[in-house]
Amino acid sequence: MKFIPHSYQEYAANHILNNPAAGLFLDMGLGKTVTTLTAIDDLLFLGEVNKILVIAPLRVAEDTWSTEIDKWDHLNLKISKVLGSVKERTIALNIDADIYITNRENVDWLVERCFKNWTFDMVVIDELSSFKSSKAKRFRALRKVRPYFKRIVGLTGTPAPNSLIDLWSQLYLLDGGKRLGKTISSYKEQYFTPGNRNQFVVYNWNLKEGAEEAIHNKISDICISMKAEDYLNMPERIDNEININLSDRIINKYKQLEKDLVLELGEDDITAANAAVLTNKLLQMSNGAIYSENHDVVEIHEEKLKALLDIIEAANGKPVLVFYSFKHDFDRIKSFLKSKKVSATGLEDSKDIKKWNEGKIPVLLVHPAGAGHGLNLQYGGNIIVWFGLAWSLELYQQANARLYRQGQKENVIIHHLISKGTVDEDVMRALGSKEINQNTLLEAVKARIQKYKS
Repeated sequence: MKFIPHSYQEYAANHILNNPAAGLFLDMGLGKTVTTLTAIDDLLFLGEVNKILVIAPLRVAEDTWSTEIDKWDHLNLKISKVLGSVKERTIALNIDADIYITNRENVDWLVERCFKNWTFDMVVIDELSSFKSSKAKRFRALRKVRPYFKRIVGLTGTPAPNSLIDLWSQLYLLDGGKRLGKTISSYKEQYFTPGNRNQFVVYNWNLKEGAEEAIHNKISDICISMKAEDYLNMPERIDNEININLSDRIINKYKQLEKDLVLELGEDDITAANAAVLTNKLLQMSNGAIYSENHDVVEIHEEKLKALLDIIEAANGKPVLVFYSFKHDFDRIKSFLKSKKVSATGLEDSKDIKKWNEGKIPVLLVHPAGAGHGLNLQYGGNIIVWFGLAWSLELYQQANARLYRQGQKENVIIHHLISKGTVDEDVMRALGSKEINQNTLLEAVKARIQKYKS
């Protein structure tokens, strides 16, 4: 296919060409991959770089980059996928190629193996926000070899989904600490004040007055940000909340579990870890089943399953993409739909992506963490159902962007199944306010404590 770039893609490609360290904070659907590949092709032709490393989420590394290269006529790039077993990765590293693609879980191994003879002079990080933790092994490993990069490109649609705290490590990989400081501590000290805390544990950081603008100004020379609605003539996105009315018997069971778990924690024991355990239990129950202490699945209700079936039947043969939260959700959905003569398939590999986009999968079941970045599913359907909700705003946004992105021809309908009177309502409100962070979850749990203690 002939590539005729949009003006914003030309601008983004030139930004890469003109900046040895470049951040592209491009909204989902703006074609980050083909834009970056076009710039890489030019840099190779000019002799600016010789060997490029692309780090991406696993499914993106397996499928997206190679698919884009095959798709466009102007790209004559040879790739090697450094994936799989240690033996397979080692063989892939020894293949003569222009671009070597690996998944982010292999970064630590790759740096350790190649550190003494680092030959990659350009690194592309696709999805840069997956390096937002300065404590993660992948960040520390890449930090060791950062001085050897002649060029680096960071791609993401959500650089700071939770807080501008998330920007520091990402910018450090781009510029070595020139703009936001050499340490996360100095960054926090300069731009933030501590928010809620439990002794020495700070749950959230509040921006100082004028800090947000100052941070944006600091990074604006090497980072560009683009929103899809500003550049694309996108179809309409329709968000629909479907309220699930649970019976009094189920609601009473839910409230009893909520009360037992909350009171068992106690206010002094509320941490991010056990607050997450509590809310996950409640989310499971609102979906219709819960894991027992013996890891057995205890069925509670089928109300969301029935609502899902209604949506599938109303779609009248159109494919439906379903996001689920827990393993028992997947099993229950598949079993329930099978009993109703409806075929549902999980997303396993690139073959499933191809079949979906060809309209050969009526119902595709996907965990949002497995389809968070880079997967092009917009050609196979326009209907999304959130069977189970999650607290992560980043996963929520990225998952929806699998259908609501460039190339989608129809209005995208996003159904959210909300069990009334449950934690589903809290999550939906938080997603709507775009303020998902650790503090949101903690405050939700603390509110429950006050309710049951009063």
